Amino acid sequence: MVNLLQVTAEYRARAWGGKRLGPAAGGGGPVGEAWLVYEHNRVPGGPYAGRTLAEVTATEPEALLGPAVAAAAGGRFPLLLKLLDCADWLSVQVHPTDAQAAQLAGPGHLGKTEAWHILEAAPGARLIAGVQPGADPAALPAAIRNGTVLDFVQYHPVHAGDTVYIPAGTLHALGPGLFLYEIQQTSDITYRIYDWNRPASQGRALHLEESVIAVNPALAGEAHPAPRLAEDDLQRVLATPFFALDVITAARAERVANTEGAAFHALTVIEGAAEVHSGGEAVTLNRYASVIVAAGAGAYTIQPLGACRLLRGLPGGV
Repeated sequence: MVNLLQVTAEYRARAWGGKRLGPAAGGGGPVGEAWLVYEHNRVPGGPYAGRTLAEVTATEPEALLGPAVAAAAGGRFPLLLKLLDCADWLSVQVHPTDAQAAQLAGPGHLGKTEAWHILEAAPGARLIAGVQPGADPAALPAAIRNGTVLDFVQYHPVHAGDTVYIPAGTLHALGPGLFLYEIQQTSDITYRIYDWNRPASQGRALHLEESVIAVNPALAGEAHPAPRLAEDDLQRVLATPFFALDVITAARAERVANTEGAAFHALTVIEGAAEVHSGGEAVTLNRYASVIVAAGAGAYTIQPLGACRLLRGLPGGV
């Protein structure tokens, strides 16, 4: 098993996408998402060249994920890391829990708990997370079915550096003017409730009955304000049963870290550039590039190439 593993990001066109992530291949519309680390992304070089991350995980589960993580994840890579560029409202939607995903989509499907770390926010940018305080939860199913769910949603202003936790079952939508990093369970199950009167298509169908089952009116998400960071710092901004998220800043001093053999560390540069070194291997990360430090790597260092900032995603319980 290599210590440092990179995969090739996938860029996906979305009706609400912007211009930060570039044009879609084949003229497929604006790019809304970059899937940075995903089990079906392919390794571009080295001993695993051409294999998907899922295939590498199946070959070396404990060395890549860590023994306890591999056992809990059932042999799958447990996280999906993305960038989202929102030029318009995303649909008002909800994701199922693990149990609901198995019930509604079939055995082997996982639910989708996620979190957003806001990279850029236009003045006045906001998102939807949860149901308004005081709203009658018994009336929510009818509002979902008849297209009046906006009467129930709770809006939240957000700013660069904020982190928002969205447990499965939370009614939510991202608004225009937001550019963000998303960490989530390995799942692509989304139940759309309201799509802002965009033309219906096969790729943007509504899922009203599934949404009625999946939505939990008691959930409103958790917003964590941007932390105060020194120029060489590490702070954990979120810890959940499904994943954890750290913010790392480095300007002059290299950052020494260690997986302790317990779990992989997924690093993404969000400002500047850095080199990551481990066991004689080295990877240069420019802005928005990622690398997976295998659990078996142990010690590694982050060498800043000028002032930089990284996000570090880890599986839950680490």
